[in-house]
Amino acid sequence: MNETHLRGKLAVVTGGSDGIGLGLAQRLALAGAEVVLPVRNAAKGRAALDRIGGASSTRFLDLASLESVAALADRLNEEGRPIHILINNAAVMTPPTRHTTTDGFELQFGTNHLGHVALVARILPLLIAGAARVTTQSALAAAMVRGMNWDDLQFEHGYRPWPAYGQSKLATMLFALELDRRSRRHGWGITSTMAHPGLAATNLQSAGPGLGGGRSPFDAAFRFLAPLGWPVQRVAGGVRPAWYAATSPEAVGGRYYGPRGLGHLTGAAREQRLHRAARSPEEAARLWDVSCELAEVSFPEAS
Repeated sequence: MNETHLRGKLAVVTGGSDGIGLGLAQRLALAGAEVVLPVRNAAKGRAALDRIGGASSTRFLDLASLESVAALADRLNEEGRPIHILINNAAVMTPPTRHTTTDGFELQFGTNHLGHVALVARILPLLIAGAARVTTQSALAAAMVRGMNWDDLQFEHGYRPWPAYGQSKLATMLFALELDRRSRRHGWGITSTMAHPGLAATNLQSAGPGLGGGRSPFDAAFRFLAPLGWPVQRVAGGVRPAWYAATSPEAVGGRYYGPRGLGHLTGAAREQRLHRAARSPEEAARLWDVSCELAEVSFPEAS
């Protein structure tokens, strides 16, 4: 796969109706890929299709519902088409009060992490058939936490928005690393990479805080600063690390990519240093097992 020719490839992008997900979907379509957007909001999905063009389509998905994830996976498996690129991009960020998914998980952990774990597990045969590149979005906020809060993964006691968000993004990193290890160990043929966008002005700054009925103070600031190019960038800049991780032949499985600029906030893609907890295979394996149990999925030990 390369940046100029993805014709004949099927790409699935979660959270692709807005922000960085939409930017990624547009670039994939321009490069010739057929793009599937799993979306919760049908109207936003239709609007995104108008902007993306090419061979693109939507499917319904609510990552905060394991039943919805299973329904999407069933549909994709019935269609039976190998998936060549999967970008686990959708996220909710820092609702000011604790919310839960349909299944009772803390909203950020359940949506950002467990929903994607369930999706990957349930469409694994299609990913194997496509020798897929699976790129999972983490975030700078992962560095805000020392490690997984094993005593209270769901933040049922003393919920704090940023630590809960940071943990969810550390979890996505650990999962992506373990997916790459297990793919190599069991011969799945999947390459799993990670990315973070730095700081980019998207609706994510207001979507999570909006759950509390207000808007984040970051929202206006990000949109004011984005035209300056630092410390905040526009969506087109934030797309670059995940685009590189998902499509560049030089991107390596198990590696983490983000902006190369000052503070890793903006700029072209460059390999990043892993979170300290992510450098522990034991920590990643532990989260893998716990996540599979919570998401009620399993992975085969061989292809």
